[in-house]
Amino acid sequence: MYGRGLANLSPVVKNLILINVIMLLAVFTLEKVLNIDLIRVLGVYFPKSPKFEPYQVITHMFMHGGLTHLFFNMFALFMFGRVLEQVWGPKRFFIYYMVSGLGALITHETVQAIHYAKLASTLSPDQINMVLERGYEFAMQGRVFQDSAMRQMTEILLIPTVGASGAVFGILLAFGVLFPNTQLMLLFPPIPIKAKWLVIGYGGLELWNTFAQPGSNIAHAAHLGGMIFGYILIRIWRKTTKTLY
Repeated sequence: MYGRGLANLSPVVKNLILINVIMLLAVFTLEKVLNIDLIRVLGVYFPKSPKFEPYQVITHMFMHGGLTHLFFNMFALFMFGRVLEQVWGPKRFFIYYMVSGLGALITHETVQAIHYAKLASTLSPDQINMVLERGYEFAMQGRVFQDSAMRQMTEILLIPTVGASGAVFGILLAFGVLFPNTQLMLLFPPIPIKAKWLVIGYGGLELWNTFAQPGSNIAHAAHLGGMIFGYILIRIWRKTTKTLY
């Protein structure tokens, strides 16, 4: 039954799910067999990091930190993405997915850049060099710098960002815009809610967390950015095409 359900999925959603599942399996396999941390190769680093590579701008969107991270993103993609792909068609849906994901990264890196500038103004060049030289080794050993600013600089420069969450939040936004009065059922707590209120609630929560939890290991700004860039793209499409979305 699962196999037939997957085969009947819209093509872009199906392929996105398959790619993300395959990449997580590759992460587990390469780490166990060859001791290669694929997340640190394909996850995206802050542009000032010595580990940053241009291809990571794309590859990070198909990497996940674990089964739970993957499951919730793919579940949301399955629930809402297939509806949007049926409305927009595969090409437009894929464009929207990528724009939301890249917009999420732009927003995340902008917030990171502001944080980086503040930290760089408080640290000496020697301290920053020490972070670059020893920060990765410390992270691998589970050790941290005693200085708070150096710890935060380590997270910015040497910890990669992964996940499709930014694109998925863009999809959630699009569903709320196109089908605002559709009744959804929350998992926790199990209560009904209209799509528009779910989107507004998530957007407000991510905005709050962006400022309330600047050092969080969850990229709240990226989630918010995916929604913002997705909304901008929808507005552009509405102005430039005759089709109502």
